[in-house]
Amino acid sequence: MDAQHLINMDRFPIFEEGENRAALVKQVQADLADDGCAVLKGFASKVGLASMLKEADSVAHKGHKSTGRTNAYFTQDDPCLPHDHPRRQFFDRSNCFVPADNFPPEGPLRSLYENVVFSGFVKNCLQEDAFFPYADPLADVIVNAAEEGNGFPWHFDTNNFTVTLALQNADDGGAFEYAPNVRKGDENFAEVARVLDGSSDLVKTLHLEPGDLQIFRGRYSLHRVTPLSGPTPRYVAIFSWVDQPDMVATPERCKQLYGRVLPIHYERAGLRSDEFID
Repeated sequence: MDAQHLINMDRFPIFEEGENRAALVKQVQADLADDGCAVLKGFASKVGLASMLKEADSVAHKGHKSTGRTNAYFTQDDPCLPHDHPRRQFFDRSNCFVPADNFPPEGPLRSLYENVVFSGFVKNCLQEDAFFPYADPLADVIVNAAEEGNGFPWHFDTNNFTVTLALQNADDGGAFEYAPNVRKGDENFAEVARVLDGSSDLVKTLHLEPGDLQIFRGRYSLHRVTPLSGPTPRYVAIFSWVDQPDMVATPERCKQLYGRVLPIHYERAGLRSDEFID
């Protein structure tokens, strides 16, 4: 399906140069400047949403289901740090991610991700000169397929720029909570600790509906998804871009999220422009 048919073009004329597109970009830029997050309500067209949901549902059984405990950085425990340090705060995690190699070029999800107009729109909104497709063969286009009880605890993203498209909500739960730009300048462990213990006043909550597009600076904003309830799975498509060409996820994160690690993850480990803890 052509990418234009996946998008509600009446409300989001991203393929048309002119005042309407410019105004849309300006509004998204303002939202991102405010707190690192922008939501485009009803971005997917009716037929586009149906086709992307169908694709996600058809491969949901290929998702890697995992449970365990993780900190916000997907790193191992460091006993050299104080016991109350954020890097030593571990939380239960249960989730399911369908890796990127399940989405072929002709499918609607990858068609949208790889469309140069769509990616150009995202780049314009983020106002980034260094903007590249995520080179990770397991993680550039993925679907979070979460079932009852699943949630995703507080964490930072490896990739710089995350775009999510809500495809289907669970019967209850699944709210998106985030602390905007909590480590934009440095690790800011003090505020991260307050978010983790529930005492921070920075946390905001979003309730996304199917078809909503979210542009989010997840590398800098601590965030989580609250647990789900009911028999209906929650599907969210996740598209990723980075500020370094050839960048991939760390082996540790790949193993946790996708259940496997490829040679490329070892070859390119540590290739990124910042020194934040992953």
